[in-house]
Amino acid sequence: MPLDIDSQRLLALLHRYPQRARLIKLVSRLNLPDGWVAAGMIRNLVWDHLHNQPLSPLNDIDVIYFDADDTQGARALAAETWLHQQAPDHNWQVRNQALMHARHGHAPYRDCGEAMGFWPECETAVAVRWLATTAQWQVLAPFGLHSLLAGRLTANPLRPAELFQQRLQHKGWLQRWPRLRLASPTEPTPSHPGIRHPWSPADGRE
Repeated sequence: MPLDIDSQRLLALLHRYPQRARLIKLVSRLNLPDGWVAAGMIRNLVWDHLHNQPLSPLNDIDVIYFDADDTQGARALAAETWLHQQAPDHNWQVRNQALMHARHGHAPYRDCGEAMGFWPECETAVAVRWLATTAQWQVLAPFGLHSLLAGRLTANPLRPAELFQQRLQHKGWLQRWPRLRLASPTEPTPSHPGIRHPWSPADGRE
């Protein structure tokens, strides 16, 4: 399936920094089910570019996958151990998104894309992977990429507003990237066509 123009723009930016691309290719060697490099590593790359500033240091690298059978997190632990051995200078965090629904009292998610649809910020819900078998880059962005590439920061209306405000203050995003624009509550939220509302009848809830 051809990449849309926003995905092409994101990948062109990523390829300006070969070390970041190599880290994503390293993760692909794990063959994690529905495995991706997500969140801050990708998002901050865009924000740094929009501010014409050097790449921000990698505080951590978020790796996500989806395995409903890995209820004890053994695959995540093994993946983190291997990644630390291969690239010990980085703080790797591997999380099974198949387990995240329990934290929020939701019905089980179907895949990483649906799980990302409940992350606190729409622009954080972005991920990239390299498929070695087909030599292809793929982008996963449940809310699309337009808002991220436009420098907006949007609270996910499916999560508590207080959580977004806490993260905004704790992370210091507006201080590090002062040209980011907070989306107004009256602005339309970037759409997520594949998401089920956590309390919809499709989830078997009253």
